[in-house]
Order: sequence, then structure tokens, then C-alpha cells
Amino acid sequence: MEKVLTEPGNQLPTVSLGVCLGTTPSDHGAFPLRGGRRRLSCNSYAFDPWNKGDPFAMRRLKQSLQALRDQLDGEMRGKWDRSLPFADSLFDRWDRARKLGFGEESSAYDSALFYGNVSVGAHTWIGPCVILDGSGAELTIGDFCDISAGVQIWTHGTELRCVSLGEIPASHGAVSVGTGTYIGSQSIVVPGVKIGSRCIVGANSFVNRDVPDRSVVVGSPAQAIGQVVGDGSDTRIVYQPDQ
Repeated sequence: MEKVLTEPGNQLPTVSLGVCLGTTPSDHGAFPLRGGRRRLSCNSYAFDPWNKGDPFAMRRLKQSLQALRDQLDGEMRGKWDRSLPFADSLFDRWDRARKLGFGEESSAYDSALFYGNVSVGAHTWIGPCVILDGSGAELTIGDFCDISAGVQIWTHGTELRCVSLGEIPASHGAVSVGTGTYIGSQSIVVPGVKIGSRCIVGANSFVNRDVPDRSVVVGSPAQAIGQVVGDGSDTRIVYQPDQ
């Protein structure tokens, strides 16, 4: 294992961050961006940026993190023409979804937050900065869904607790999202709502009532403006006449 010698007077060897993560420039290219980065053992006592006997440890840690961040950002831009926050570049989205018990081929960005009882089906994409709250009741999302960037789905609410000065407890209600449903960026879904299958929720919508299957809804509060019709390659959106 690669070692970086400390300054005189400190006999403890430190291990470079890249080696601890298994992402040094020499071997990182062998790992695909999706899946399978190996993790090497690292002596946490030896690699201690808060070691008072080694005043340069924190500086080396920062330099190693910056080098790793630049490397991953370069790879991401070169392969996918995108630049992501450090953690979203470093950690595998499909691996995180598997560890959370989500269905096959689902993925979840590292910046997404999950609380409580959240279940997600197969082939579902959980975008960056999403909040999925299953702390108040069960939150279920079906297969082949897209939960776009910044979406918030809540199963508990505290608005009445606040305005009643604590006299009314927090509310709770299960939320379900059916199969094949798209929820646009920055939309908010409140407790107790059921969104059906094959629905489209437009960006920035506030969903405070149930959405039937194959509905297209937008707005705050969300209102129906059309329907999803057909199947397979013949699927299309039919808008209401006044839309």
C-alpha cells in the first residue's frame, strides 16, 4: 500500500486518500462509473487528519480530496458531458438503490434524502436533491417511475401543530405513486395522496389530492389538463380542449 511519510518527529505513516478509497489515478480507470468500485482497507489511526502531532495532515487531506474531485469531474464531463457535486460523482447510484432495498435497476443520487418506510420498485430513477419521507407513514413508488430533481414527497405535516401552538399533533398519511409515473422537478406531494399509474405531474406542481390513472396534472394546486392514452409505442398525451 502506498505510504506518504509525515514530517520529521511524527513516526506514524499516513495513507493517501486515493489508496484508501481504491480510486488512485493508476487504477481508477479500471472501474466503470456505474458499479463495482473496490474499497481498500485503510488504517484509520495512521490516516488521521486531526492528529495534533502532524500539522500538515489536514492540508494533505484537502489536496487529496481536491485531486480526486478533479479526476472524477473530468471523467464525468468526458464521458457524459456533465459536472456533478463531488458525492454524486464519487458514489454509485445503482449501488445505493440496491442497499436501500429498491427494485432491480433503480438508482438514487447520493444527494437524495430518504426517511423512514420508503419502498421503490424496479427501473425507477430518483434524481438529485429529492426528499422521500416515509417517517409518518408508508411511502411506495412503483416500477418505471421518474422522480425528478428537487421533488419532495411527504407523509407527515406539522402546519396545524404550528398554528395551533402545539395543541394539534402532526398529521400523518401514506402516499403511493403507481407504475410508470413521471413527477416533474420541484413538485411537492403532501401526506395522504395517491398518484395513479402512468401519470404525469408537471414541474413545480403542488399535489394535495389524489391523481387518477393516466392523468396529466400541473399547477399549485395541481389540476388535470389532459390524459395519457394508448400503449407501448402508441402512447401519447391528449390535452383537454381548453388547454
